[in-house]
This record gives sequence, structure tokens and C-alpha cells, in this order.
Amino acid sequence: MKENILDKDQIQDIRVCGHKLAKVLDTVAKAVKPGVSASELNEIAEKELDKEGIIPSFKNYYVPGVGNYPSSLCVSKNAEIVHGLPTRAKLLFEGDIVSLDIGAGYRGIYTDMAITLPVGHISEDAERLINATKSSLYAAIPFAKAGNHLGDIGAAIETIARQDKLGIVREYVGHGIGTKPHLWPQIPNYGEAGSGPLITEGMALAIEPMLTLKGERTSLSPDGWTVLTHDRAPAAHFEHTVVVIDGMPVIVTQ
Repeated sequence: MKENILDKDQIQDIRVCGHKLAKVLDTVAKAVKPGVSASELNEIAEKELDKEGIIPSFKNYYVPGVGNYPSSLCVSKNAEIVHGLPTRAKLLFEGDIVSLDIGAGYRGIYTDMAITLPVGHISEDAERLINATKSSLYAAIPFAKAGNHLGDIGAAIETIARQDKLGIVREYVGHGIGTKPHLWPQIPNYGEAGSGPLITEGMALAIEPMLTLKGERTSLSPDGWTVLTHDRAPAAHFEHTVVVIDGMPVIVTQ
């Protein structure tokens, strides 16, 4: 059995984990304001994860050639797309946008989610970017049903991105999830409807569109973790963990 095809008991656990994780992220999101450091947001996340009795899946996550990720929360602002380190020096300022990405485990089952938020008043373009990225996630989720293909998910995201004339991050993708934080299959945020692996009953997927205001090329920060847009245009990131139950997609991270 594939590691992201869950049985009845595992589905119950992923629903519990997802609900708890959503509560954690909601608390962190409420702390986003000008003057707050990314480190402070990580500290809140770690406190809330412990309170909910779920284990951070990002902290000490090992990536070959890079090492162990040092924190429980990824905090990426403005041109940072994903995997931003939550340092004390990374402060939020009026007009920034900030992406918060977090994962957790419960009884050996994992969930993952992300949101992008405004810091105070933001530009119309930044607001358009956030709204379109969020819309692309919710447009894609209904396609994650048994009998469809992963290309249906990517095509739905790509349609929204093209309508809003936004760039699609192609080097970083969604993924399977379940008994490990990251599993097969990869879920690109672009594609052709009807293409790719078949979606089946019990499948757990982390769907996570990452869109930019301009280009699609990325670069890596000297810290070895933070992924940025190559042209330094702003980026947004939204994610939910979804499980196929009775043939239909169910969002567990809410």
C-alpha cells in the first residue's frame, strides 16, 4: 500500500491532526502585524503545537546537502516564496506580505498547510496576488476526487494564474502526504487536464499553489533554505491537506 493511501483509522488521525494544525496557524496569523519578527511567530507556533499535542514536522527535517531545518514554521516575506527562515532579524513592515507554512504529525500521520497574509495596508497588486493564489487553491481542490488525475489539479491552478497574469512557480510543487511529511506523488501547479497519476480513494495530498507577480524563475538564498523569485517580485503561497473520502476531496486542515 502506498504511504499516502490511508486506511479508516489513519483518516481519523489526519482529520484530528489537520484540525489541530489549523488552530495553531490561526493563532500565529493573528500575531502578524508591523514590527513583529519572524522569530516571534515561530515561538508562538511552537508553543501552540505543544499545547495541541502535535509534533512539528519541519523542525530538524533533513534535506541532503543542506542539513536540518531549524524551525517549526517557515516565514517567507515579499519576494521569498517558500522555506523562509524565521529569524529575529526578519521583521514585518507595513506593506509587506508574509507566507506562513507549517506542518505537524499526530500518531504517525502528517498534515501541512500555508497561508499568505497582508501586513497592514498593501498595494493593489499584492492584494490581487494573494486573492488569486488563494482562489487557485480552492479552484483546484474540487478536482482532487477519485477517478481524476493530478493534471486536473495543476490545470485548475494554472487557469487562475493565467487569468490574473501571474507567474507560476514550477520548481516547487505540492506532494503526497500521510505517514511521512513529504511523499509521492508530486503535484505541479500547472499541467494538462486528464494527465498524470490517477487519484484514488484514501489518497492524502498537500495541494499548494505558489504564484508570483512577474516571472517564474527562482533563486536560493545564501542561507541555503529560503527560495526567492529571481526577479525579486512578490510571491504568495496557500496550501491545504486534502484526503479523498468516499470519492470526494475533504479538506482536513481547517
